[in-house]
Amino acid sequence: MGITSVLTKENVKKIDTDIDVQERDLNVFITSASRVIAPLWPISTFAARNPWMGLENQTFDQVASWLKNTCDVDIYPSASMIRSAKNKGEIDEVFVEMGLQRWLDSHSFHIPRDVAERFCHAGLQLDPLPSDLLSSHELEKLVSGCRGLDPIDNVFMEPLSSYIENQDGERLVTILDHHVIKWSKLYLDDSQAGWTMPNREEGFYRAWRQLIQYDPALSKKQRERLKGLPQEAHLALQEALFALGIPESEIQAYLEAHLLSLPGWSGMMLWRSQQSSHEHALLTEYLAVRLSMEWALIKPYLPLTNERAEKKISIAPLIAAWIHWGGLTLEEWSQMPVSEQNEYLSFAYSFDEKLRRKLWLEAWEQTYTDRLSQKIISKQRETGKKSALAQLAFCIDVRSEPFRRHLEKQGPFETIGIAGFFGVPIATCELGSKHSHASLPIIQKPQNKIKELADEDVFNKYNQRKQAVQSLSYTFKTMKQNVLSSLLLPELSGPWLTLQMAARSFVPRKAGRFIRNLREAWLRKPDTKLSLHHDATEAEIPVGFTDEEKVNYARQALKMMGLTENIAPLVVICGHGSQSTNNPYSAALDCGACGGAAGGFNARVLAALCNLSEVREALLDEGIKIPEDTVFAAAEHNTTVDELHWLYVPELSEAAQEAFEQIEAVMPKVRHHVNAERLAQLPNFQSEFKNPKTEAHRFAEDWSEIRPEWGLARNAAFIIGQRELTQDCDLEGRAFLHNYDWKQDESGEILANIIAGPGTVAQWINLQYYASTVAPHYYGSGNKATQTVTAGLGVMQGNASDLLAGLPWQSVMKSDHEAYHSPLRLLILIQAPKEYVERLLNNDSAFMQKVQNGWVRLASIDPEGCWESW
Repeated sequence: MGITSVLTKENVKKIDTDIDVQERDLNVFITSASRVIAPLWPISTFAARNPWMGLENQTFDQVASWLKNTCDVDIYPSASMIRSAKNKGEIDEVFVEMGLQRWLDSHSFHIPRDVAERFCHAGLQLDPLPSDLLSSHELEKLVSGCRGLDPIDNVFMEPLSSYIENQDGERLVTILDHHVIKWSKLYLDDSQAGWTMPNREEGFYRAWRQLIQYDPALSKKQRERLKGLPQEAHLALQEALFALGIPESEIQAYLEAHLLSLPGWSGMMLWRSQQSSHEHALLTEYLAVRLSMEWALIKPYLPLTNERAEKKISIAPLIAAWIHWGGLTLEEWSQMPVSEQNEYLSFAYSFDEKLRRKLWLEAWEQTYTDRLSQKIISKQRETGKKSALAQLAFCIDVRSEPFRRHLEKQGPFETIGIAGFFGVPIATCELGSKHSHASLPIIQKPQNKIKELADEDVFNKYNQRKQAVQSLSYTFKTMKQNVLSSLLLPELSGPWLTLQMAARSFVPRKAGRFIRNLREAWLRKPDTKLSLHHDATEAEIPVGFTDEEKVNYARQALKMMGLTENIAPLVVICGHGSQSTNNPYSAALDCGACGGAAGGFNARVLAALCNLSEVREALLDEGIKIPEDTVFAAAEHNTTVDELHWLYVPELSEAAQEAFEQIEAVMPKVRHHVNAERLAQLPNFQSEFKNPKTEAHRFAEDWSEIRPEWGLARNAAFIIGQRELTQDCDLEGRAFLHNYDWKQDESGEILANIIAGPGTVAQWINLQYYASTVAPHYYGSGNKATQTVTAGLGVMQGNASDLLAGLPWQSVMKSDHEAYHSPLRLLILIQAPKEYVERLLNNDSAFMQKVQNGWVRLASIDPEGCWESW
C-alpha cells in the first residue's frame, strides 16, 4: 500500500489555524484534559484506583456512552457475563422487568405499548441478530429505500496521526505510540535499567530534546525537524499545536485524545507531577514531547484538515432487529409509511445494546441488594453487647469478614472493623532502612514518620548482616547488566540457581520455608522499639508524635472503632498483608488503606500509643476510660494462609493473658475453617483430596502459582454499622465492614470521615475490579504469564505496550471464559436514622454527586430495622 491519508475533502471541514494560546490558557487546557485519565502509581505500592475519578461530575451512563464513542470501550458487563450470572441465579428477572417498565414510562414513543414491550423482551435476551439476516439481499433493498435517521455529531477528536498510514499500511499513531513508550520508559525508569537517561535531572522534555536528534529510529529528515525546538516545554507544545493546525476551540479535546492514546504512561506522568514541585509540569512536558514527535512524523502530509465527518447511524441492524425481535416481516416493513418507519427506527436505536446491558446490570445489583437486606433483616439479634474476653480490630478489607466470622464462633471474642491504617497517617521506616513508605490511603499525605529503633550495638551488627545481603543482591544485578561480567555470571551462579529452581519447582512449600528461615537465621532481626516521641524533623515530616498528636490519634481510632466503653482485657489491633512468590502484583494483595503495604506497622503504632500511661490519663479526662488491666497488642492477618502473626505483645495482665491463650488455642480451628472456605473458591483446588492448611502454604510459596489468592474479588458492599447488624450473617467475603455507632456521633463527623476516607478507598477498589473485569483489554493488565515488568514501575504486555494500570486477568477471571468477580457498583449501607443520611448528603456534595450519578449505590437501615434505598 502506498502512502495514504484517510482524510478526504468530501467528509471534512477545514479548521482555522490562527491561534495564539498563552501559557496560562495552555495550563488550563491541560488540567481540564487530564480529567480523562487517572493518576497511576508504581506497582510496588499498588493501591486500587478509580479509573474514572475525574469524570464523576457526569453520570455513569454518560461516561459509558462517551467511552464507547471515543475509545470503543464498553464498561457495562458483556452479554456472556450477564448470561452466566443469570444461570447461576444471581439475577432476579423481576428486577429486569421493573427496570424496563420504568424506562418505557420515562420515554415517549409513538408506537403501541404492547409492540414496544414485545420488542424489548426479545432484545433483552441479548441474542445477536442472525448474520444471514444482516447480510441478506432483501434487507439491503429495504435499507436503500429508507431515508434513515439524522446523523449524530462526532464529538471526539482523534490525533491527526491516526488518520494517516505509511507505505507499509501502519498508522502513524502506532509509530508515535512506540516512540513515546520508549522515551517514557527511559525517563521514568526506577533503577531497573543499566544505563540511566542522560540529563534526566533537567526534566523529561529537556532530556528528550537533547537526545532526540541522535535517535537512529527516526529518519534523518525527522531528526532535522526536531533540532530547533524551543527550550521550554510549554512553548514547544504551543508550536506543535499551531503547526498541526489545531484551533483553540479544539485544543482540550485534542490533548484528551493524546492522553487517552496511552492512558497508563500518561497516568504515571500525572501521578509524578503531583508528587513533587520539581516535576509539577511533567504532564505538560509529556504532551510537548508527544505532539512535537507527531508533528515530525506527519509534516510531509501537512497541511491536513481535521476530520469532522458526521457519524451516520447504520439502520440495517435496526430494521433487522424489528424483523427478528419485533415479529415484523419484510413486506410489513416496506408497506409502513416513512414517518412510522422513523418512529420504529428511533425506538430501536434508543433501545440499543448498551441500554439492554444497563438494565441487566441494574437488575443484578438490585438482586444483590435485595438478598443482602433479607439476610440482614431476617436475622434475630439480641440487643446490647455481651462482655468480650478479647476485642480484635481488623481492617475493613473483605477478606477479614470470613476470618472474623469464624473467630467469633470459637469464643467470647468481639471483632471490629476499621480502615487498616487505623487512623495514624504515618510514613514507616523499618530498622536499617534509609527509605520510608507512606502507610496510609493514597489519597492522603503522611503527617509523621515512625522508625524502628534498636540498641546501637545490636543494630550495628544487624545492619552489617543486612548490608551483606543487599551487597550480594546489588553485585548480582550489576554483573547481570554489565556486558563483560554477564558472560561470566552463568558459570558462577548456575549451580546455585539451578538448585533453587528445582527446589522451588518440585517442593515449593519446603523450599520457600527453607529460604525464608535461612534468611531470618542470618539476619537475626533484634527486638525493636518505635520512635513514638517527637525528636526530629526529616524532609518536612516530623519523626514521632507530639504529646497532643498521641492523644488525638488514639482518641480518633477508639471513637472510629466504637471502643469508648466496655473495653475488654485484651484489645488486638490486627493489620493485614499477603504472602506470595514471583508476583509483580503482590502489593495488590496487601492493605489498600496502607498504600499497598502490609498494615502490621500501623497496628503496632496504635497499640503502643494506647498503652502509654500519659495517653490513657488524657483520654480519661475526656471521659474515655481504659481499664488498668486492659492491654493493647498488635498482630497481622496473613490473608493468603489465614494465619494471625503476633507483632507486639507487651507484658499482659492476668485477664489479658487468659484472653491471649484462648485466642492461640482456637487459631488452628479458625485457620482450618477459613482456609477450607476460601480455597474452595479457587478453580484448581480439590478440597476432598487436599489439606487446606498445606495447600494454602503451597499457594503462598509456589513461584509458578498465578493466583495465590482471590484478593478482593467479588467485593460488592460497604457496610457501616455495629457488628451486631451482620454478626450472624455469612457475607461470603464480599463486604467491607466498618464499625459505626450513630448514638456516639451526634454531629455526624464520624460518619462523614468514614465516607470521605475508607468509603472512598472502598469505592476505588470496587471500580478497579469492575473496570478490570468489564474492559480487561483497556483497564486490566492482561495475562500474568505474558507480562513484562518494566522500568521498575509497572507491567507491559511485550516490550512496547502501554503501561498497564489495572488488575491481571487471573485476579478477576475464573477461566478464559468465566468471570469470578461480579462487576457490581459498590453498595454503601449505613446503619443510622434517616436524618443522619440526609445530613451526610447535604453536607458532602461530592458524595451526593457519586450517588446521584450512579458511581456508588446507597441504602440505609434505621434503628427499627427499616431498609431504605436512596
